[in-house]
Amino acid sequence: MDQEVIAASSTGSGKQIRSGAEYVESLRGRRLKVYLMGERVEEPVDHPIIRPSINAVARTYDLANEDPELASAVSPLTGDRVNRFLHISASSSDLVMQNKMQRRLGQLTGTCFQRCVGMDALNSLHSVTYDLDLKHQTAYHARFTKFLARVQSANVVIGGAMTDVKGDRGKPPSQQADPDLFLHVVRRTPDGVYVSGAKAHQTGCLNSHWLIVMPTMRLEAADKDYAIIGAIPVDAEGITYIYGRQSCDTRSAEEGDIDAGNTQFSGQEAMIIFDGVFIPMEFVFLDGEVEFASTLVERFTCYHRRSYVCKSGVGDVLIGAAATVADYNGVERVSHVRDKLVEMTHLNETIYGTGIAASHQGIAMNSGAYLPDEMLANVCKHHVTRFPYEIGRLAQDLAGGLMVTLPSERDLRHETIGPLVEKYLKGRPEVATEDRIRVLRLVENMTLGRNAVGYLTESMHGAGSPQAQRIQIARSMQIEFKKELAKVLAGVTDASREEISCDVSTYMERVFAPVRN
Repeated sequence: MDQEVIAASSTGSGKQIRSGAEYVESLRGRRLKVYLMGERVEEPVDHPIIRPSINAVARTYDLANEDPELASAVSPLTGDRVNRFLHISASSSDLVMQNKMQRRLGQLTGTCFQRCVGMDALNSLHSVTYDLDLKHQTAYHARFTKFLARVQSANVVIGGAMTDVKGDRGKPPSQQADPDLFLHVVRRTPDGVYVSGAKAHQTGCLNSHWLIVMPTMRLEAADKDYAIIGAIPVDAEGITYIYGRQSCDTRSAEEGDIDAGNTQFSGQEAMIIFDGVFIPMEFVFLDGEVEFASTLVERFTCYHRRSYVCKSGVGDVLIGAAATVADYNGVERVSHVRDKLVEMTHLNETIYGTGIAASHQGIAMNSGAYLPDEMLANVCKHHVTRFPYEIGRLAQDLAGGLMVTLPSERDLRHETIGPLVEKYLKGRPEVATEDRIRVLRLVENMTLGRNAVGYLTESMHGAGSPQAQRIQIARSMQIEFKKELAKVLAGVTDASREEISCDVSTYMERVFAPVRN
């Protein structure tokens, strides 16, 4: 399949996407099988509940035009500037720029902009396919880089599909009562493979052009059919999308723009059903090599857990909203208000700091791609499972109960009761009542409403639940090495510094090598 055909099948045209407006148009007419609240959606682009999530992705295109140094990079595959979401990090500086871009987009949208999973999948696959070829003399890496160059040239959105529905969590994929509870190969042909199953919690899947399906966990020999990685056009035959509900999502379909809190942008989650979906061999990047499933998952989660610095950008918006409420209420200088804003900022910057540190200490893989520091990536995500909840609590504290008992926009616009709402919901005299209401609705949206999914629930479970990070932290904490350090200084061992466990050199290399470079 040549580049023009790929572009056409994944964007609806053969043209490169250059702007947010062109991106939106590329999603039209794909005839996706999408269901939302029990009804088939004929054109997702025009659906009022779906459109805000499309707008958030469109912002990633516009930012690349507005600030190319931040949101794009020169691809060694094409020689041209490509969107940073499609770029393979070739240095720790590249990793850091990913984080800076993610924070900025969080600030601009106040929600999940849905492209981090695809970016982290591409970066993971670059090194995994390379190492896989080294061991098995396969040709996956060449296939992958050819695909990558093509999607970079078309400038499309890549979605990652990792999380299976899992069924009985106590059993591996091959022992499930229903084999479709994990995505698996149902038929192999010389031209490609057919897969069936489902993926849950799929961020931005409808808003992507391609999906990269991946295993969700470590696999054993009996799970060979579940060890499949491949790229599939979003509009491929056999795919059904069931759109996920979000709190207060129908407010986006109401008349007016106040009650939704953030009518411009939102995240998107859906369940994807695969029913005998074909993946051509040129888009298969792993098939049956079970030992590399865990490698892929570990590298992907390393990238993706430090990608959660995006929440610091969203946190910036929420801190700003809470401060604005205090200002509109006339209490911006009260000491406990200032102290709460300081605490919110401290927590927010801690998230950002650990993510940036993980990127700064990234290391080169065999393929040349850079992988973030595993320990710090997991620490970053573990912070994210806690701190946004406290930031949200403090924002609600500063907003007050009015945040959840406000009259509707219809009441505000009503001929009879509107003036009463205006009169009795006034804060500072010089601040418009409507402005005060709008900011309160934004706090509600981000902590209880639709975008609380992207800021809170996703912070808890995205890229693995808190226990998943604790497991990885335990594996990386090198406790025996640290015990030896303590024993030497306490004088309870005869070992000298040079004789301490060989973990010393490993540990010091991990910590200081990026600094030396």
